[in-house]
Amino acid sequence: MRPSAPDNPQSDLRYRDAGVDIDAGNEAVRRIKSLVAQTRRPEQLDGLGGFAGMIGLPGGLAEPVLVSCTDGVGTKLLVAIATDQHATVGIDLVAMCVNDLLVTGARPLFLLDYIACGELEPGRVETLVAGIVEGCKLSGCALLGGETAELPGMYNKGHYDLAAFAVGVVDRKRILAPERTQAGDVVIGLPSSGLHSNGYSLARKALLDPAYGGLDFNSPLPGADTSVAEALLTPTRIYADAMARACETLGEALHGAAHITGGGLLENPQRSISEDLAVALDLRPVERQPIFHAIAAQGVPEDEMLRTFNCGLGMLLYVDRNHCEQALTCLRNAGESPLVVGDLRARGNANDPQILLTSG
Repeated sequence: MRPSAPDNPQSDLRYRDAGVDIDAGNEAVRRIKSLVAQTRRPEQLDGLGGFAGMIGLPGGLAEPVLVSCTDGVGTKLLVAIATDQHATVGIDLVAMCVNDLLVTGARPLFLLDYIACGELEPGRVETLVAGIVEGCKLSGCALLGGETAELPGMYNKGHYDLAAFAVGVVDRKRILAPERTQAGDVVIGLPSSGLHSNGYSLARKALLDPAYGGLDFNSPLPGADTSVAEALLTPTRIYADAMARACETLGEALHGAAHITGGGLLENPQRSISEDLAVALDLRPVERQPIFHAIAAQGVPEDEMLRTFNCGLGMLLYVDRNHCEQALTCLRNAGESPLVVGDLRARGNANDPQILLTSG
């Protein structure tokens, strides 16, 4: 039997009554339009508001190859949500995508962002996009478009998620492919700013769980002049300028690079070297930020630290040994503090490890 209608049905049922506020969405777009315009590249063909973004390829490339990747910020967002500090996680979003592009030798060209939330708050969206814009400006790419989705019932009130999709371009002859790496190459490390955007589930467990660190976000971080929240929300470094200068200055003497992201120093370096090589790393010169020491102090063993976190190194470059000093000078001129942290060595057979570590 068909159910009868209620005696006093509600009239004028609106999308807002189901949890989606179209007016708030329009207000968010209005607020971010001028922000997005700050990232415009000369190759762009249109502005914000269309169904799709359009951009041309930069000139001067004999055989341009497009490079793409996608990533998010992960549970670092839970720290931003808990502390109501959302200004820098947009930088993290861009960094996690752009740094992956850079290790191929590509220049970032454009980025698309995706913001999903349970309840759309225009002010928060504006803050998030301002961070994304800052990340795009630091990496030299256009924020070509994006999507803001209000998904009531899928996210708790106040919660949101971020994802991005980045595209870069590289001349085919300049691609940093694993087969270019050679035994004898020096490994140059570029310092990280801290955890970047990986390992936050372990970091929060170690620092905040009463059974371990028992700290809260406002607690001073042991060994540092910052709070736990400030240390956890330090934005991910973007290495676009350093890599652009290295590619331009070193040319074919730059053989490869590795972004030290999820998997840490045990799983990332070998992703960009030839299978017949091993990476020998000496981490003793690397100064780890206090956040790493605070986490390790809660009983996290060294091997777990090394396969979860960057442990102070956000990027590795593999450089022809004869160009080591040139590379160090170039990177210092880009504002980096590079360290020689090892070399590439011939690997005896397929059963030999590809990562050889010496740590303090």
